[in-house]
Amino acid sequence: MAADAIRVFAPAKINLFLHVGERRADGFHELESLVAFADAGDALGVAPAETLTLALDGPFAKGLEAETDNLVLRAARAFPGAPPAALRLTKNLPVASGIGGGSADAAAALRGLAALYPGRAGEKALLEIAASLGSDIPACVLSRPLMMRGRGERLEVLPRCPALNAVLVNPGVAVPTGPVFAALRTRTGLGHAPKAADLAGAEALIAFLRTARNDLEAPARALAPAVGDVLGELARMPGLRLARMSGSGATCFGLFADGDAARMAAIALSHSHPGWWVIATSLNASP
Repeated sequence: MAADAIRVFAPAKINLFLHVGERRADGFHELESLVAFADAGDALGVAPAETLTLALDGPFAKGLEAETDNLVLRAARAFPGAPPAALRLTKNLPVASGIGGGSADAAAALRGLAALYPGRAGEKALLEIAASLGSDIPACVLSRPLMMRGRGERLEVLPRCPALNAVLVNPGVAVPTGPVFAALRTRTGLGHAPKAADLAGAEALIAFLRTARNDLEAPARALAPAVGDVLGELARMPGLRLARMSGSGATCFGLFADGDAARMAAIALSHSHPGWWVIATSLNASP
């Protein structure tokens, strides 16, 4: 990228729990989710240019090469004035993996263009543009711990949320969101938000999370048994406090007692399953 490029981090989005309500008249389901962000993610460079372009690199760039009009470009075109820019996306996260990679990248494009062209769009405008592009993108614009409701457009930023030691694991299996929702049979419904005491520390938050679940996990496991394999392997790791699938899958996360336990689990899983994407990370590490 050019020396004057703005570099934007696009963190992985993790649904610590995800409850589904009834299907709405517009075809979307009412959702309720406690969302955290990792210190692992993609990176986007944004630089002035004469035309809008997007270059790709990184370990998962190949998964996007066939897309001629992906979310990053759509976000750039939706930005006020559709200004020209040279974008370079370093794709570190698996594609279509339930951790908001594409949404985070689109949000990074909006934030990067807002920084490159100051005064054109404030946070409110960015959130409105994001909501028009996809359900997860508004949350990724904020990239802070929050409660997500509606189809993702109603956000409540949490003033405090403890850091969590985590391992993210993706078995390399695609789990399309549409079929997962179509296979959904049991809905928890809405009204399960954490209280202040639930956010007082990592142990309190994990205890609260045990009272919730991801409603999409069961249908995803039925469609992609590899999700169950990942959760089973995480359950064997010393120091594990909770294992769950994120979003509509197939990425799962394990929450661990401390950073050392998370790192050792990541090493063990990488050795036993070299075809899986595995990373130790921290959730909610940034204020």
